[in-house]
Formats: sequence, C-alpha cells, structure tokens
Amino acid sequence: MGLAESVARRLRSPEFDRWMRGAARVGFCTNPVRLVGASTTFGSETGEERAGFSSADQPDHVLFTRCGNRRAQRCASCSHEYKGDTWHMIMAGAAGGMKGVPNSVAAHPMVFLTLTAPSFGAVHGAACARVKPCRHGRRSECGTGHGGGGPELGDAICPDCYDYEGHVVWQYFASELWRRFTIQLRRELARVLGMSQREASTLVRPQFAKVAEFQKRGAVHFHAIVRLDGVDSDDAFPAPDDRMTTAHLTQAIRQAARAVRYQPPSLPSGRLPHVLRWGRQIDVKPIVRSEGLDGRLSDRAVAAYIAKYATKATEDLDAGASPRPHLVMLRDIAEQIGVAAEPQSPYVLLERWSRMLGFRGHFSTKSRRYSVTLGSLRDARHQWRLERIAAAAREPDAGEVESVLVVGNWSYAGMGWTSQGDKALAIEAARAAREWRDSRNTKRPDKGDGDVR
Repeated sequence: MGLAESVARRLRSPEFDRWMRGAARVGFCTNPVRLVGASTTFGSETGEERAGFSSADQPDHVLFTRCGNRRAQRCASCSHEYKGDTWHMIMAGAAGGMKGVPNSVAAHPMVFLTLTAPSFGAVHGAACARVKPCRHGRRSECGTGHGGGGPELGDAICPDCYDYEGHVVWQYFASELWRRFTIQLRRELARVLGMSQREASTLVRPQFAKVAEFQKRGAVHFHAIVRLDGVDSDDAFPAPDDRMTTAHLTQAIRQAARAVRYQPPSLPSGRLPHVLRWGRQIDVKPIVRSEGLDGRLSDRAVAAYIAKYATKATEDLDAGASPRPHLVMLRDIAEQIGVAAEPQSPYVLLERWSRMLGFRGHFSTKSRRYSVTLGSLRDARHQWRLERIAAAAREPDAGEVESVLVVGNWSYAGMGWTSQGDKALAIEAARAAREWRDSRNTKRPDKGDGDVR
C-alpha cells in the first residue's frame, strides 16, 4: 500500500476522529510506544468500580504513549517539548520570577561560558585555503575556504595527520574534564577573592547549567550559564557577598579552565594518550537582564540558545546523503578501542558510545541549586493535565470529588504508528501545532519559547 493510499484510508476511517484525539494526547509523537492492556478505576473509600479502560477498545487496539526522545532528528514533537522544558529550567535560573525561583537571582554575578576541545589536526574551515602542506604532502585545495559552508566543512584535511584516537579519548573523558573544572573553579574563586578555600566556601557558591554541542569536526564543546550565589541554609537562592562581582567570576573561570588537566589511562594498544585539557577558545561573557536590544547578552537570548542545542546530536552533523568519512573514522576508532579493551579497562564501554563519537556524558546538566529540575517540570505538566481532565469531568454542582485508585496491567507491544500513513499524518499535525504555538508566542513575548502547555 502506497503512502497516499494509507493516508486516505485513515482519513476515510469511521474512527478517524477517535484516532486523531489519541494522537493529539501523545503530542503527535513521531515514534510512539505501543502498549496493550487494561486499567480499572475504583473509589478509594467505597471500593466501588468507577470506570474501566482497555486498549482493545481503541482504534488500533493499542494505547500510544510518547517516545520522549530529546533528539530533533528522531522526534520533532518530543524534542520540542524537551526544548521547552530546558528553556524553563535555564530561564528560571538566569532571570528568576518563575518556577519558584525569585527575581533576585538576576542580580547575581552571572556569565555565559563556552569551553571547546583542543585541536587534533587541521580541518576544513573558513581559512583552510591558507593551510601549508603537511608532512604527507597534502594541502587544502578549497580556493577561498568554506565560509559559506560545504560538504567537507569540519573534515580532516589530512586523515593521516589527524589524531583520531586522541579525539575519541578526549570526547570519552570530556565529562570528567568538566567535573574537574567545577572543582578548580571553587579554588580559583578563593584565590581571586584573596581568601582560603574554607573561608570562600562559607560566602560564595557557584551554580551552573550547561549543554553539550557537537561542532562540525565532531568534537563537543560546552555552553554554560555560571552564576554566583551566597551560602544560606534557610534560603535556596541567597545573594552572594557584595564583594563578589562578575569580574571576579570571569577571572576565576579563565584561570580554572587553563589550569585543568587530566591524564587518561593507557589505551588497549599500550599508547598513553596526551594529557587532556580545554581548547584555546575560552569565551566568557557577562549576562544582563534585558531584551538584548542594546548589544548586551540577555538572559532570554542565552536560555533560548542553550535550549536549542539541548536537542541536537551527531545525526545533525551528517547533512548529506551519505555519512561523512571523517565521522565514520571517529566511530570506527571508538569501536576498535572498545572491542580491544579488557573487561577491567575503563575503555570497555567505549564501543557503546561509538555512535556518539565517544561522548558519553549527558547533553544537559545543572548543579543542584541552579533552578528547577526537568523531572519537576514534567511532573507539574502531568498534574496540570490531570486537573484539566478532572475539571472537565466534574459536574457544576457535584461538590467534592472522591479520590480514586487506578489498577492497571500494561505490556509493551512495539514502537511507532501502525502504518506509514498514520506516521505522515502525525508528523504533519505536529508541524502545524508547532507553527500555531510559535505564532502565539510571537504575539505574547512574555511566554517566550518555553510555553509548552
């Protein structure tokens, strides 16, 4: 059955309206989870059966639920919701006045930080035409470079010179490098303030929220908001001491980033990799509470920027019809190291992360006290939907509603819609819903990109 016929079959189905309502309940997910089973609702006080629900009564005899994939290439609908949650999480900690975070945090010293990977060899870039021939006699023949983009952008100019092993190893331990950076930052703050670490720890506490983004060369770099808070057991978001300034934070970050080093363990081949460190490009910019119209970096702009990259992955690097040889080589090297590793080797899990070019960290992380968690935002949205359902079912004069107990038995039945036509309809409906929501947000700037309800 062709796609057009499959779509027409669903549209002509007498159960189309019920199917569409079910698809809307899962946000028109691209690849939903299919469940089979049933549930029964009982009154918690009387034990009387109130209602029953069975997947057998649904249009496709299954119950659909969201896949929850954060990657836009896998599910545009779920990643859009994830991006909205990330925006709320970032914006709450940067500007306050929402999600239980006070407005006062916007006055704390705060910067937007970008940390990059070091060089592992020359790659095609905007200035690659000026690269001299390497020891293998290879040189760029790109004319004026790749300022406007191109299929070779980010690829190694000489694959024989490029340190693919070093690239994969750096990626594998990038999260460890970040952990050491956060520790070193506390030390550098004390040094910049002219205090002991113990004294500084009683006055100032750095908080952060970060995301990892893949560069075209296949190396991750980190974008982060770093904020200085005070220390108060009774206040979750205390203001720091007046002596703490954005200039102090900027200086401490630069010193910490340059000081961090990590010696990774030997590879299965016996080679000892180079000491890991951050790249030379360390960008630290102050964040202000504004709309960004005066040329300064605003909290809203940073939140939208970080949320955007929280849904990216390695699939976004392969824009062409066939995989880039540079990325294929990185995946192959990661698999080879993982396969050759002994069971007790720290590299034994590297094969599992080959599709991520060796990066095994979370794409979106934050310190405990930066703001709300993604889990709490999902719980709040779930509670909001339950309240809407209860309000719709409650009669005007029904009075207090009895609490209920729901008993269910569900099992996994597969992934995805039952036909290509259903999938096409869901994707198109999700696109239309996003455009409608974006148009509403444009008219209501107070909601911003994070209005996910």
